[in-house]
Amino acid sequence: MRDLFDTPLLPGLATADDLVTMAEEGELIAAIDALDLQPFRFQGWEGKRLTHSFGLHYDFDGGALAVTDPMPAWLVRIRDRAERFAGLPPGTLRQALLIRYDPGAGIGWHRDRPHFEHVVGVSLGAHAEMRFRRRTGDGFARRTLPLPARGVYHLHGEARHGWEHSIAPMTATRWSITLRSLSERGRQAIGLA
Repeated sequence: MRDLFDTPLLPGLATADDLVTMAEEGELIAAIDALDLQPFRFQGWEGKRLTHSFGLHYDFDGGALAVTDPMPAWLVRIRDRAERFAGLPPGTLRQALLIRYDPGAGIGWHRDRPHFEHVVGVSLGAHAEMRFRRRTGDGFARRTLPLPARGVYHLHGEARHGWEHSIAPMTATRWSITLRSLSERGRQAIGLA
């Protein structure tokens, strides 16, 4: 999203509409719903959103990154398209986190784990808004990014490391495909560095 003068909402944030077609959106939603989706777990707490990982899995209870099942062909096609959108070399996005947000599910303020670097997200289903905040002297600077169905965003640099983001609880079902590259810390965690 850019303003009237073509300035990005945040440095390090790029967006585009229609990374996938309407027909592909339906196929992706069906493929995600066919997986063994599990409630998100964080240090013994169970969240309302349902998730499944491919490529790499980050265990929020134990704080560890591990290799898991490879991405299926239907997901590799989307990953490849997302890498082209983000200007990343093929195979850079090593982790895919698939999330289903039913009504009432959202995600609180956070930055993605330091094991990851680039974050590329594809939105499916209901419209959502990604909220950004950064602490200032006596409060927070805030920005809001609309996440339309079939759109894509790329977080890197300042948007990735200098701002937290969240999604308010949904009123209708939304699915997302979040693709991430490894940071040097992540490469070390799985023995690639």
